[in-house]
Amino acid sequence: MVGSLAAFVLLALLAVTVTAQGGGTLFGDRHLLEWSLAHRPDLAVTLARAVTHTGTGFVPYALVALAGLLLGRTARQRILAAAACLVCLVAAQAVRFSLMALLSRPRPATAHWATDAGHWSFPSGHTTTSAVTAGLLVLAVLIRAPRGRHVIAAAVGCWGLLVGLTRVYLGVHWFSDVVGGWLFGVWWLGLAAYGVARFAPDVCAEVLRGDGSGVRGVLLPGIPGPGSGSESTRGKVEVASASDCGAPPPSAALPGVECHVRAAEVDRIPLPSERDVSQR
Repeated sequence: MVGSLAAFVLLALLAVTVTAQGGGTLFGDRHLLEWSLAHRPDLAVTLARAVTHTGTGFVPYALVALAGLLLGRTARQRILAAAACLVCLVAAQAVRFSLMALLSRPRPATAHWATDAGHWSFPSGHTTTSAVTAGLLVLAVLIRAPRGRHVIAAAVGCWGLLVGLTRVYLGVHWFSDVVGGWLFGVWWLGLAAYGVARFAPDVCAEVLRGDGSGVRGVLLPGIPGPGSGSESTRGKVEVASASDCGAPPPSAALPGVECHVRAAEVDRIPLPSERDVSQR
């Protein structure tokens, strides 16, 4: 919640600054645009277009649904988690689009564009979408991936960053638009996580349990004697013969546990082969 609040404050300050400048450029905006215009070989532009197109359309929603499927542990949980992740992304899009319309910041001149773009500029839509998508997918990977989770999470995070940077490189956004999209994504993800932890703690605890490969029970060391040779069926316990009774090792000894067969032999008390435990 603290990270979400900090991102919201920075986003609000950036939005106020953009408004005060009348939609003009801020720190590094002109310099980075001029640098991108001077460094645009055909191969780099093609790769940038390929990356930037993954930040919108079908791909983010498919990745978000995948994150939900990974988070769930049963079929029902997977469906609910996928639906919740999709709602999180759709709601973020609605709030982001409202903010864009409210600020109405113009984009760079169309002469500098190396790809198609539409609507207003701040915050960057592709950047916001990829940031929210990457955040949800990184969370799912860190919780559920059996191995290589940190490498996969780093690759997904780099994808989210690259989508934003390609918007500046292709000349359709100012760098401050991209920063605003990143801040929006951090704020929204933190807010969503706080909402789940606050209003659905059981769901949050279930998700944070991980892949379920942890300890499910405590196995006590085996103790030779009646317990090691006993067989339980419908409330009856068959006790091993006296010859199978041996002294337990020191590491396996438990308080109050003794060899009843040996005690019965010493006291010359006949011991029945079976005892009906259900009568006790």
